[in-house]
Amino acid sequence: MTLKLGFIGLGMMGLPMLENLAREETFHLRAYDRDPQRLERLQAHPAWGQTLRPAARLADLADCDVIITMLPNSAVTNSVIEGEPGTPGLAALLPRGATLIDMGSSNPADTLRLAPLLHEAGITLIDAPVSGAVAKAASGTLAIMAGGAAEDLARVQPILSRMGATLIHTGMVGSAHAMKALNNYVYAAGLLAASEAMLIAQSMNLDPTVFTQVLNASSGRNVATETKLAQFIVPGTFNGGFALALMAKDLRTANSLQQLTCVPAPQLSLCTGLWQEALETLPATADNTEIYRYLQTRHSAG
Repeated sequence: MTLKLGFIGLGMMGLPMLENLAREETFHLRAYDRDPQRLERLQAHPAWGQTLRPAARLADLADCDVIITMLPNSAVTNSVIEGEPGTPGLAALLPRGATLIDMGSSNPADTLRLAPLLHEAGITLIDAPVSGAVAKAASGTLAIMAGGAAEDLARVQPILSRMGATLIHTGMVGSAHAMKALNNYVYAAGLLAASEAMLIAQSMNLDPTVFTQVLNASSGRNVATETKLAQFIVPGTFNGGFALALMAKDLRTANSLQQLTCVPAPQLSLCTGLWQEALETLPATADNTEIYRYLQTRHSAG
């Protein structure tokens, strides 16, 4: 049985995710991005022109059974779902019984607002953000957090399994977006601590390679020390594959949960502020590992 899928958002993560979906012959895919140039790479895919075709506008996705959005932030996602003046969004275009899977790192407050609106239109919303960066998006081994009813997740599990190796049911709709934001905060805090420690170590003329080994063999070990120091920070390549701007956005989302829950988190506020300062100082194309470069700049200026 064929399934009609629409995929919206062909950025660094979305494009390889779609390419993995297109390897399943029972999926008939329509790809859409506001930048038509992003469709050019897809033309080399074996499924192009057969089970994978372009969509020129959102309305071309109106007959899809399932829509996946992989968009940079809630503002863009909201406009695609709710529409803009003179342009209907997915909420008005999709048929009753359709499912919408938001795989971007959206603000959980927006997800909780959209879910009942889509439910009234007969559309099921599942939030399913991912973790693993571009390399795992390309290999189809992402970790996927999914919020929604168990029966809804069971229905879309064959789709998600084409993009990820780990699927975690996080609870109700909105829970996955909340957990993704909090997860990225914990990662960012670890990367910030590792970068500060490395900067101090190098200022003391300590061997950065040996210091990395010490961290990874000791209680200071975390995913940042294991996958970012020796690979991108010590050699100075700073190309970890996740934009600093996206990290800063995810931290702002996590930071907003303090107000939503009335739980104070001073370290979260501090971390968010530092990453925002880095975003305003470094080039727009900066990688998240360049938080170290920002700390170097602050140290030099001091």
